[in-house]
Amino acid sequence: MPGWSCLVTGAGGFLGRKIVSLLVQEKELKEVRALYRVFRAKHREELSKLQTKTKVTVLEGDILDAQCLKRACQDISVVIHAAAAVDILGAIPRQTIIDINLKGTQLLLNTCVEASVPVLIYTSSASVAGPNSYKEGIHNGHEAEHHESTWSDPYSYSKKMAEKTVLAANGCTLKNGGTLRTCALRPPYIYGAGSPVISTTVNTALKNNGMITNVNALSLINPVYVGNVAWAHILASRGLQDPKKTPNIQGQFYYITDDTPHQSYSNFHYTLSKEWGLCLDSRKSLPLSLLYWLGFLLEIVSFLLRPIYNYQPPFNRYLITLSNSVFTFSYKKAQQDLGYEPHFSWEEAKQETSEWIGSLVKQHKGKLNTKTQ
Repeated sequence: MPGWSCLVTGAGGFLGRKIVSLLVQEKELKEVRALYRVFRAKHREELSKLQTKTKVTVLEGDILDAQCLKRACQDISVVIHAAAAVDILGAIPRQTIIDINLKGTQLLLNTCVEASVPVLIYTSSASVAGPNSYKEGIHNGHEAEHHESTWSDPYSYSKKMAEKTVLAANGCTLKNGGTLRTCALRPPYIYGAGSPVISTTVNTALKNNGMITNVNALSLINPVYVGNVAWAHILASRGLQDPKKTPNIQGQFYYITDDTPHQSYSNFHYTLSKEWGLCLDSRKSLPLSLLYWLGFLLEIVSFLLRPIYNYQPPFNRYLITLSNSVFTFSYKKAQQDLGYEPHFSWEEAKQETSEWIGSLVKQHKGKLNTKTQ
């Protein structure tokens, strides 16, 4: 491992930025290449501040650009593929999501073979395992159970197919005669400062007199802190480069969770934000079965209007199922094979995330004050 180098795709995203920030602390790492389509100015600044003994090279380019990937993979030891199009409401065209998540992954794998990159770690998702029904959840699921999503929505479908492609590529012969070694990591709902989901949830609540919508009281999830997901990627990159550990890890997928308490989405968001005055909406919501079929009707309306108008429903059957299921996983296999233990405690994760939520609340109040002046 001395003098190794790493390419991180999706490096300007929520998880990608955290992976880069932990990577630069690796003693033997000589260079991190951070690839993203277009970096925000503040994220570019963050990356420039990470310069230590490890060189941080910022690259802007499309995951579907073969020439860009060829340049990015030149003389690289490890690729961490965290780039993805995430959408479960239909805001992004279906083919765009499949192109980025599946075709982009296939193109990157081909590039790794041509550039003789020996290690690729794929950031998958627990959504490739389901949930397929809110009536039949998964409690403390593990890898040997082989859960698989049956949804045709573009996100979970493309992530599932991309993961299969990555794991099937393990053992491929590289151009220089070496062997490609791969694995995939499946985190569930990732949280932390900068989370797009929490940002949307908090801002929506602030527009609703501080009320957090409580439509998923029956769900049970184990959210995972972004820092712990990033840490698992670091351990996987170490493991796949270590001949002693490699046979156990090659071609495997791992659920990556931590010790965040299992609870519903609504209760979790309330736990993180109650310090800032946000509260749960106590009004009763529609029965779950009715919401499910209403989602189905909205999907039909969206489909019928598609030739003349791009109607985006506020929810669909997949979202209703995802947000109202028992859906928890164990990290024992990652613990056994990768040596994974949560790098950040629940208290650390909660404090950092809550402080960031506080900054969102203050920003909102500042805007309101400006308008009233």
